[in-house]
Amino acid sequence: MTRSGTIAERILETLRISGRPWDDDELAQRLGVAQRQTVNQICRRLAADGRLQRYTGGSGKLVNALWVPQPDARVAYAPATAELVLGDSIEVPPGSSVEQRAAEALMIASVARELGLKLTPRPIATQGGVRVEIDGVDDACTVLVEAWAHQGPPKSAQRHKVLADAFKLSWFASTLPVRPRLILCFSDEAAAKPFRSGRAWAAAALRDQRIEVFVAELPEQVRADILEAQRRQYR
Repeated sequence: MTRSGTIAERILETLRISGRPWDDDELAQRLGVAQRQTVNQICRRLAADGRLQRYTGGSGKLVNALWVPQPDARVAYAPATAELVLGDSIEVPPGSSVEQRAAEALMIASVARELGLKLTPRPIATQGGVRVEIDGVDDACTVLVEAWAHQGPPKSAQRHKVLADAFKLSWFASTLPVRPRLILCFSDEAAAKPFRSGRAWAAAALRDQRIEVFVAELPEQVRADILEAQRRQYR
């Protein structure tokens, strides 16, 4: 087997085991490939052969995946720390958010199923040329969704992060000819509570801005992985 062929199989194995999209830079670093362009060329060839899919992820970069979240299908998921056949395990840095990113893909798919729409992450440019990255948007831009994978009550800084997402949705909606439906998606009732309570100013502000709060139902394993990521990030 050629080295290129070996890298191709390792790319596919990494995508299969991790259960999340990876961009070319991440794959090159993970596989120890010095030239990012080598990974880019192999991924493009795999996509042309129909063995993986390339699309614009939430960060605005092209990512590689074995699937793209669809509203009419149950999204596959595997813990980000699963062991690879490559002979070693994925080492997750303390600050890594790979579990949350994988969970947020499931959350967007949950909203899509609920609404009967196809929602995908992609950057959208305003008429003024400002690019905004949205976690989930339909082709007609009638629904915009931001997702936050977190278990338990949010801390003060985390509330500000959610409110920043809400502000982004509200501002971007104001630039469109027809206002879309705006949704903040949470992975846990406790995480969503401060933004639903009638006595909380944040909840009142979201209602006034017509931003809906949606809590996605996630498998227990996914919830456990999010909690483990939170423990790792804050220890």
